[in-house]
Amino acid sequence: MSRWQPNARQRLQSAALELFSEQGFAETTVPQITARAGLTTRTFFRYFSDKREVLFGDDVDMPGLAARIIAEAPAELGPLQVIQGSLEAVAEAQFAGDVQRFIARKAVIDRDESLRAREMQKLAALSDAINTGFQRRGVDALTSALVAHTTVTVFGISIGRWLATKGATPLPELLHDTLDALHTIMVDPAWPAEQLAPVSTARPDVAAQHD
Repeated sequence: MSRWQPNARQRLQSAALELFSEQGFAETTVPQITARAGLTTRTFFRYFSDKREVLFGDDVDMPGLAARIIAEAPAELGPLQVIQGSLEAVAEAQFAGDVQRFIARKAVIDRDESLRAREMQKLAALSDAINTGFQRRGVDALTSALVAHTTVTVFGISIGRWLATKGATPLPELLHDTLDALHTIMVDPAWPAEQLAPVSTARPDVAAQHD
């Protein structure tokens, strides 16, 4: 009979993340993880189907969460109002906890092509869920698609800023800041004229001839 091991899941996750960071995801084996954690391979497979699930197994069902939020939002709210009102709930659901773990996790994923592909699949599934959710509310297909892609972009940029600053600014604050910045760019008609330097279409050699 196997003995109960306290905090076995957390010990396996910590050991795996250490090894992934030290030697790479592909080069790390399950026996190495269990040896580092002081547990058995049998214990590992009690909690995880494979070593990828150490990184992704605790992820919230973001497409499902997004679909529920959109379906339950008051009917009078527009798509961006729904998104804006749900930023804190989504951030808390997926990104609560030690920011250092998320930093280490991202570094591991960024170095492995298969893990990057898995992460992209997650983002695509989230975008599809947002798109479908708003169309079910009666929003036209173009607006739904634009809002879906915009939401994923806002989250990606905000999470990058959060990790780069090691959580110095709360993620919900960064989400609102990023969304507000995008809104300013898209809505303020004076923004390009005030903030973009004029682009010269003259060839450098032609301009030089007139100096």
